Amino acid sequence: MTALVFALIMALSIGVAILARVGVRRMDIKQFLVAGRSFPPFLLFFLAVGEVYSIGTMLGFPGGIYGGGASYGLWFLGYILLAYPIGYFLAPLVWRAAKRYDALTVPEVFGRHFGSRKFELVIAIGSIIALVPWGQFQFIGLEVVLQGLGVPISPIGAVLIAASIAFLYIAIAGVRGSAFVAFVKDAFMLLGIVVVGVAAVMSAHGISPLFAHATAAAPTHVHMGGVALTFAMTTIVYQGFGFYLQPSVSPYVFPAKSEAAVKSSTVFMPMYMLMYPFAVFAAFFAVSALPNTKNPNGVFLNIAHDLLPPWLVGVVAAGAGLAGIMVLASTSLNIGAIVTRNLVPNVPAHSQRRWTVLAVAIFLVAAAAMTTFTPALMLTVLNLSGYVGIQFATGWIAIFFARKVHAFAAGTGIVTGVLLALALYATSPQLGGINIGLIALGVNLALTFGLSHLAPGRTPQAPIATSEPAPSVSVPNRPDLPVTNA
Repeated sequence: MTALVFALIMALSIGVAILARVGVRRMDIKQFLVAGRSFPPFLLFFLAVGEVYSIGTMLGFPGGIYGGGASYGLWFLGYILLAYPIGYFLAPLVWRAAKRYDALTVPEVFGRHFGSRKFELVIAIGSIIALVPWGQFQFIGLEVVLQGLGVPISPIGAVLIAASIAFLYIAIAGVRGSAFVAFVKDAFMLLGIVVVGVAAVMSAHGISPLFAHATAAAPTHVHMGGVALTFAMTTIVYQGFGFYLQPSVSPYVFPAKSEAAVKSSTVFMPMYMLMYPFAVFAAFFAVSALPNTKNPNGVFLNIAHDLLPPWLVGVVAAGAGLAGIMVLASTSLNIGAIVTRNLVPNVPAHSQRRWTVLAVAIFLVAAAAMTTFTPALMLTVLNLSGYVGIQFATGWIAIFFARKVHAFAAGTGIVTGVLLALALYATSPQLGGINIGLIALGVNLALTFGLSHLAPGRTPQAPIATSEPAPSVSVPNRPDLPVTNA
């Protein structure tokens, strides 16, 4: 019954992706990647929160608290709460920049603003380095979900099923497919988290007994201080500041029809935080009820299996599965777009959609293989991906506000920030718990603006924040024609 309910909900999601294509007469590259910049606030809202609340919300968040205690929950919730007010002001500027330069990818914004094809390539390569592990993380979570359905399925079979569904979302309707599926995903994800949380509280006979049992089983899990507290606070600052400016998030602003749509969608995103107390209940219930779980990422589904009837377990698993598959689909679309429009030279406009779909398929196959054969390696790489993506924030700040930051300074800052973060990660120096990404970001900022001051150079474009949205720069009747830069 669990597997049947799961399969029916997956079939429903594919049907919704097909529905997303209805009414679109010409699926050119702009429609495929950014829906012709036509999304109203409610549709952009579901697309954007689909990225924020991925499979990590259902599996990683409870698993992190189960394995690491309260400090994990503090920084996870804290950085999201900080990211929303920052995003309210910065996300519309991201959209304005994409609109001014008629950009369909993040590297195009950077390359066209700074007038540098080389810088565009640097950002393209960095974006892929940051995006691949994020997509891989969804595969790892989906493997946990699919193997927990009670059906004899190999790890290879599990990841191939997930990859196939993600590919269908994209091949059918591009970014519209992900946005429409987000409606279904959010409904089942929210339902799953609330149901498991309520079941955990009822099984423990109340919230107070639940935490009392967790405290008795693992006293350190409900207290925090010292290095753990420092790490949590600095991570909140680092991830909250850079959240909307990393390549796994900023492209989701591009499909909006206006800056007002971006702001309106951001206003309501904190409402989703109401589900987190239920995930916290489930996590602390597991501390006392499932003390010997080897894989912390599986505790949420283990609780569901122990407390819920099989059909409801299928609903919970479907919510987790859709959360992972939707993000996987969107991430693969971003990677495919970057490969087609920024890395492979001179792809004709009429062929870009086919090339993008091909790149999506290649990424999904490669990521599925890595999930099966090198999971430990990819988990290590995932820890590094955040240090790469958020370093892009300095470039965005220069695009928004700076008049004299040039491509060399911005590129040097970003590359140095990435390399420093990787070096600190590899050597693990004693820094009192300070997030190494924040240290690298500080050096990145100093180099970006310091080099521009010492060796002044002027970008040919005015800062985004001081200008109104520019009209489209595309050629009439060829809105998907790529712009080349020197």
